[in-house]
Amino acid sequence: MFSPSQWLRRALFWSGAIAVGLAAVGFAKAADQAFALFQHIVRHNSYWPFLLTPLTFALLAWLTQGALKPTRGSGIPQAIAALKLEDDAFRNSLLNLRMAIGKMGLTLAALAGGASIGREGPTVHVGAGLLYSMGRRFGFDDPAASSRFILAGSAAGLAAAFNTPLAGVVFAIEEMSGAFEHRMSGILLTAVIIAGVVSLGILGNYAYFGQFDIGLPLGRAWVAVLATGAICGLAGGLFARLIIPNEGGLRGLIGKLRKRQPVIFAAACGLALVLLSQLTETGLYGTGYDQAKSILEGHTDTVESFGLLKFCANVASYWAGIPGGIFSPALAVGAGIGANLAAFLPQANPSAVVLLGMAAYLAGVTQAPLTAAVISMELTANQQMILPIMAACLLARASSALVCRKPVYRALAETLIESREQAVAAEIREAELKLLPISDAEEAAGKAPNSGPDK
Repeated sequence: MFSPSQWLRRALFWSGAIAVGLAAVGFAKAADQAFALFQHIVRHNSYWPFLLTPLTFALLAWLTQGALKPTRGSGIPQAIAALKLEDDAFRNSLLNLRMAIGKMGLTLAALAGGASIGREGPTVHVGAGLLYSMGRRFGFDDPAASSRFILAGSAAGLAAAFNTPLAGVVFAIEEMSGAFEHRMSGILLTAVIIAGVVSLGILGNYAYFGQFDIGLPLGRAWVAVLATGAICGLAGGLFARLIIPNEGGLRGLIGKLRKRQPVIFAAACGLALVLLSQLTETGLYGTGYDQAKSILEGHTDTVESFGLLKFCANVASYWAGIPGGIFSPALAVGAGIGANLAAFLPQANPSAVVLLGMAAYLAGVTQAPLTAAVISMELTANQQMILPIMAACLLARASSALVCRKPVYRALAETLIESREQAVAAEIREAELKLLPISDAEEAAGKAPNSGPDK
């Protein structure tokens, strides 16, 4: 028999999962509308992006300089960092309701401005924030309880965003926690199921990219597994390496430029995205969903270099420091690279190679092969490709590690944690100085006592 406290906790998980499902569905519809508005503007005048996109990037960079700084980027690193560091103030700064609302609003603004971003990472951030805030509101604010709410909210967010419940569970195990408590399994599964049911009830039983009846017979066609796993994995690792902060090299230079003039730098990134888009017929803006689906279906609307150009567009959008995820744009890059590889693999079904490219590139970026494999299978409602996709994702994970040793989300989360620890150390140091006598405090601060003018 459960205690009242246990029943309350379960009720909060259930109601929170419903809230996450509703938020994910509403966010998805709003994101489609926001990007549709941008597309309408582009159709009206193809030169408008030269003004609109850099201006939007600059505005978002300015808005995220202060209290809304935690809304930058994907949102998954924020959720991982909050899960790893049991610091109430740190968790609240990353996952409070203001951050959740700001994350959605600013991501929608970025899509309306043509940014090459996705909404799935932000949905994970929002899901973690909603459940975490609900738990705190009703007294479940001890570190262990808060961690469970964060983990369940993150998994529910991904499941509802893609309509992929199994991927939500795998994501929580592989990417978020790195471990799986036995007693947490029922709570996590329930949250994912409820969020998925909400999405299912509103949007229906759909596959994100539609259903694809394709396969890859065992034999020579499996050369495609080796090719996509190695090449897409290396490309994914390169992308991850480019967006992880570093003190030296190109990334160090980018970091210094962004820190020195964040608004101007963001505007320059927006202009770079527009210039790159001029090289294509369909553009590089938004999630890349339409282009990826078109490539999967065998259409030739996109240019042959779409994968490379979308790769650069994603880097530019992430370097700008604006809110937005990398899941959907990564799938679009993988589709483009897969289409290029299919031309050299006539023995394999082109759509099958494209699907392998999508899965392998996502696995290369995240270095989470199980999550990438399950997402790719659920997105296309395809079971025939289970073994080839898993093999390509495992190979991509190994290839990616040659370029980027640390998984991107964990590396970005560690950057957030290090920043917090440095801030806490500075606060402690400042407090210690205030407790010292004036002369000692001056000496500790590096000043000579009685440094005023001689009398």
